[in-house]
Amino acid sequence: MDYFKKWAPVVVAFVMGTFFALQYYIPHPFTDDMLTGMSKWFIVIGGVAMGLGVVSLFYSHFYKIKRRAPAWGFSFVMFIALFGMIAVGIYFANTEVVTETGKQTLYGWIYQNFMVPLQSTMFSILAFYVASAAFRAFRAKTKEATLLLIAAIIVMFARVPMGEYVYAQIPTLQIAGVTLPPAIGEVTSWVMKTINMAAQGGISLGICLGVIAMSLKIIFGIEKSYLGSNK
Repeated sequence: MDYFKKWAPVVVAFVMGTFFALQYYIPHPFTDDMLTGMSKWFIVIGGVAMGLGVVSLFYSHFYKIKRRAPAWGFSFVMFIALFGMIAVGIYFANTEVVTETGKQTLYGWIYQNFMVPLQSTMFSILAFYVASAAFRAFRAKTKEATLLLIAAIIVMFARVPMGEYVYAQIPTLQIAGVTLPPAIGEVTSWVMKTINMAAQGGISLGICLGVIAMSLKIIFGIEKSYLGSNK
């Protein structure tokens, strides 16, 4: 049994990984049909994984309430929201709510008026953490940090109305048909489309190489952490 648990997933990962890696280089109806069928199975597996996640979430908060862990009252809120949305989605799916923009289901109305504002609140709180991280990262201690600071100032300066207003007060000159200094929008666009895209290209290339390396390690059984053990 231990042998089956240890090597069966490795064999499956090798066979399926090799097949789908070669599938892109073998244009045949059989491989296309196999890819379509497996894509449907991925959806099924994703649904099962989501169900397991809900069960895990349920037990986690249930035991938190049972043990009276710190902030266990929020677990009650989670259960109310979870079962409330499930009930609304099942029993009131076709219930329409008339709004200023038209009609929508009760489920959609709750999502639009509760979930969306909560998400906005979460992201607005994250803005403080982003500002704190930016303050630490933009300290001009090295040449690279100085360039990052200058680019960030240019981009942020053009993203606020006050920055555009202040920049518009700078007198311009016409030299050989070229306006100096250029519009702040043009400078920001050049930074984002030239410097930023070049950096993103390098990062994307590094990510792709990392994904390929990790995929090969999993296919050939070198990486086995997905089995739940580092051995």
